[in-house]
Amino acid sequence: MGWLECQIGRLAAGPGSVMLILSYNKKPHKEHYTGFIMLDDSALAFTPEIAAATDPIYQRLKRVVPAIEWPFHAPLVHAINQLKRRRNAVVLAHNYQTPEIFHGVADIVGDSLALARRASETDAEVIVLAGVHFMAETAKLMNPDKIVLMPDTAAGCSLAASITPEDVRQLRRRWPGVPVVAYVNTSAAVKAEVDICCTSGNAVEVVESLGVPRVIFLPDTYLASYVASQSAVEIIDWQGRCEVHERFTAAEIRSFRAGVAGLTVIAHPECPPEVLAAADFVGSTARMVDFIEQRRPPRVLLLTECSMSDNVAAAVPETEFVRPCNLCPHMKRITLAKILQALRSLEPRIEIDPAIAAPARRAVERMLAIKPRS
Repeated sequence: MGWLECQIGRLAAGPGSVMLILSYNKKPHKEHYTGFIMLDDSALAFTPEIAAATDPIYQRLKRVVPAIEWPFHAPLVHAINQLKRRRNAVVLAHNYQTPEIFHGVADIVGDSLALARRASETDAEVIVLAGVHFMAETAKLMNPDKIVLMPDTAAGCSLAASITPEDVRQLRRRWPGVPVVAYVNTSAAVKAEVDICCTSGNAVEVVESLGVPRVIFLPDTYLASYVASQSAVEIIDWQGRCEVHERFTAAEIRSFRAGVAGLTVIAHPECPPEVLAAADFVGSTARMVDFIEQRRPPRVLLLTECSMSDNVAAAVPETEFVRPCNLCPHMKRITLAKILQALRSLEPRIEIDPAIAAPARRAVERMLAIKPRS
């Protein structure tokens, strides 16, 4: 069973009624409960007025959001979009967010690199990060004087959790003088210990920009392997892995190809090397989207987080998406109800120790200063 958000309608009628939104992830061999929020608000009814106001949004989503679900999403979408205007707020949403967030309330969408760039450009007073914790920290690094909200601070990342600042210091002692490149999927405290950051979309460019024969690349061992395959620079890696992408296998690809004629396989570079070797195209989530929009393949297997397929399918209806469906339990902690609650309370806020923020910001700014390949 895929990810399910149960919203157990209205428990009482009339003013002061309550909507209970229960979020629950259920996957083979793993169940993940993400909590609930009680919203005491009669304005969250699905009225004809809200149906009409949100219908243009639903028309973009109807291929991936069943009609039976929209009456639960629409009042929250409407309330969030109204409150954003009053707060002078923007919602930044990663490509792995669910469609009702990605297409329904997000103002800025993209992969980690796009969000980092756009976070540094926004003139909004409040930023809501619909993603995971390190992304909210990056937004705060680039906007130290703005309010940055993280709707669920427990939305972490297996890669970010795989390395600590002390690990980086030990690597420097072992390999003195070798520059350290950190994948943006790291904490601000780790970023403060490195020379420069990168994303999956610019990792090769970042490594080669340093002009050295050898770099330490952390924490994703599979992304490090991919970078090594694309560059003459020697890569010293760390053994971190993404819990979503490491589960894909080359055997799965062979099975899908056998059952689906004319299938185009697109893989994220956080996947194991044998998976990348079996794919037709390898790229960051942004480059995946570009590839599909430009090539318009009839059938696609996206080897990345499940919601990515839904979000691209809503924009490219002529392409059929075969979904292997590996969910990120951390991304799925973010819900419409939590975004609305964050905007109402202006909490939880991201705060970073200035002693950590200054060097971490430099590492991100160095990354953003690198010109993308043409």
